[in-house]
Amino acid sequence: WMQFNYMYAVDELPGGSNHDYMEMEFGGRAGVVDLYGYVDVFNPSERTDSDKSGSPKMFMKFAPRFSIDAITGMDLSVGPIQEVYLTTLFNWGGGDINLYAPGAGDVNNASIGIGADVMVPWFGKVSMNLYKYYEIQAKDWNGYQFSMNWFKPFINFDNGSFISYQGYLDYQFASDDDYAAEQNKTQASSGGVMFNGIYWHSDNYAVGYGIKAFSDVYLIKDTDGFQSTGFAHYFSATYKF
Repeated sequence: WMQFNYMYAVDELPGGSNHDYMEMEFGGRAGVVDLYGYVDVFNPSERTDSDKSGSPKMFMKFAPRFSIDAITGMDLSVGPIQEVYLTTLFNWGGGDINLYAPGAGDVNNASIGIGADVMVPWFGKVSMNLYKYYEIQAKDWNGYQFSMNWFKPFINFDNGSFISYQGYLDYQFASDDDYAAEQNKTQASSGGVMFNGIYWHSDNYAVGYGIKAFSDVYLIKDTDGFQSTGFAHYFSATYKF
């Protein structure tokens, strides 16, 4: 599947920016590979008052998972666990070359770990993954990340459209501050984001609103001079292919 989302963010952290962006979101299952990813293009309207004006324009998340059940031919399901995966996650870009320090570059990291599809009451199937986190800029492993995502239709209409509660959680922990010390920055040992969205869906369209909670996002310590903890609002219009 693939879809295009036109998004507008209000008070997005870190930094508290307001901006629009275009997102191409994709995913699917083929053989042993379960794939999810998206590419964001910032400030597509080229607004000069946007904080993204003049900055690198793209961010990409790429998250292929490889089914251990399918690779081995074994049924590893037990209890609420439906399927087990070798899971990977890559984040590149983001439009802020000064995110960690002046000229240090923006987000560039990779993770590998174990994941599972888990049946959760009311939610249904929820993807859960635990990664070992690798900071590519620092060329070093730095803590862990737990991620989960969900998609739950909870109101269905006679015309086939529905309203869903959808979102995700990304939480980093057990990180050290060696890389931050080299850049004269204060790095948190844990932090993350949680997105909670309410969306209306039809076969080809979706519109929605989401609120995202940030806590020392990207392991950037929240300070008076640079905010990395708080809430942001997102508005979305989608066309599905």
